Amino acid sequence: MTSLDVPSGEPASVATPAPGDPRLARLSLNQRTTARWSVREAVEGCLRSGIPAIGLWREPVADTGLAKACRIIGASGLRVSSLCRGGFLTEPGAAAGSRAISSNQRAIEEAAALGARCLVMVVGGLPAGSRDLPDARRRVADRITELAAYAAERGVQLALEPMNPIFCADRGVLSTLSQTLDLAERFPVEQVGVTVDTFHVWWDPDVAAMIDRAGARIVACQVCDWITPLPADTLLSRGMMGDGHIDFRSLMTMLGRAGYAGDIEVEILNADVWAADPDAVVGTLIRRYVEHVLVA
Repeated sequence: MTSLDVPSGEPASVATPAPGDPRLARLSLNQRTTARWSVREAVEGCLRSGIPAIGLWREPVADTGLAKACRIIGASGLRVSSLCRGGFLTEPGAAAGSRAISSNQRAIEEAAALGARCLVMVVGGLPAGSRDLPDARRRVADRITELAAYAAERGVQLALEPMNPIFCADRGVLSTLSQTLDLAERFPVEQVGVTVDTFHVWWDPDVAAMIDRAGARIVACQVCDWITPLPADTLLSRGMMGDGHIDFRSLMTMLGRAGYAGDIEVEILNADVWAADPDAVVGTLIRRYVEHVLVA
């Protein structure tokens, strides 16, 4: 038993489900959780453990080559719950805007080729030296307007991700589901939806009402825990489910009531998790998913 199997000094209360266990039917491995694995290795890890879906990241897809990655995914039979990530739309100026649009168009094309349900959009933080948050948010809206129809024509939904306010300055100027829905609702639902990530929304006193409001616009769900104390690099502060403070079952119940029946990705950015054996990590996340996240 690895240290990852022991939350708060207590062993896991469930055995590792075998491949084919119906409790795993909606589980997806976000590739960033096992950051050392290539596309092929992550796919093989999912197949060994019985995880039926995978959330891919653009960088390892590029390392593998898009055409080869498509073949690997196609042969595996896995669903692609999302492609991470598009976005970073806040830099000012026509040249920066053109670069952002081109980059995101490529991401949309990659998502379409891979058969991803959606492209997760991390919209970007404040430009260097800027304190003008409303202006950054206006640029996000303008550039989503340029991208929405392009994505829909290729069968890809843009899944805007609200991010915890600690990342507002450097990663995501959309901080709440309410804010994100205000933007998403300007577009047809088949063009623009939202990502609900427990790490980013668990603290919000309006989360239940906003999940209900989101309804069919929820196109991606990601889970990990909020752990304290936060590490020095807050980007790597996501914990294994059960190691922190989030009431996952309450959030999953809200999502179910809102009509979300899609995949549930485990996305953990954490240096200790990345340093551990990826197969051990996968075993742990399966047990923790059943123990803490799955709603009967």
